[in-house]
Amino acid sequence: MQSVELLLDAATDATVRAEWAALSTAGLPSQADHRGETNAPHVSVAVAGAFPGAAEELLAAVAAGIPVPVRLGAPVLFGGRRVVVARLVVTDRALLDLHTAVWSAVAGAADPSPHTVPGRWVPHVTLARGIPAEEVATALGTLGRERGGVPEMVGEAVSLRRWDSDARRAWTV
Repeated sequence: MQSVELLLDAATDATVRAEWAALSTAGLPSQADHRGETNAPHVSVAVAGAFPGAAEELLAAVAAGIPVPVRLGAPVLFGGRRVVVARLVVTDRALLDLHTAVWSAVAGAADPSPHTVPGRWVPHVTLARGIPAEEVATALGTLGRERGGVPEMVGEAVSLRRWDSDARRAWTV
């Protein structure tokens, strides 16, 4: 799989990492458990089996429009018996325009993820994967205790990153 991701400014990144740590300290699955050097809070903008060769140059033009404001809103849950807990990214015109520009740059991508294509994108920052359904309330309570509720975070997406899961490699566009 290939992806195009937005990385967050240092303060927002640190706040998300604090939420990862709180979940981990509570004995829950957390993105903090993933020790790979490329593991970072991010917003997936496009995910596909492969991107066309011309995408890199076109993505560089998109990256020139960054930074863009990013608002992380309430927790959102994906899944069933095993749940992904994430922070919803509140969209605005600048973020939607960037999303459209990224998909224009990767037009013709093979096997695109339906969760990132225009019109179906659910932008989010993952906090944890694989939380048992019966532990979701504990996870949400942990996040709320960490910061006196789960307030909105306002920051910026400061760079565009590419990720190649086959090569286990990430690079800034």
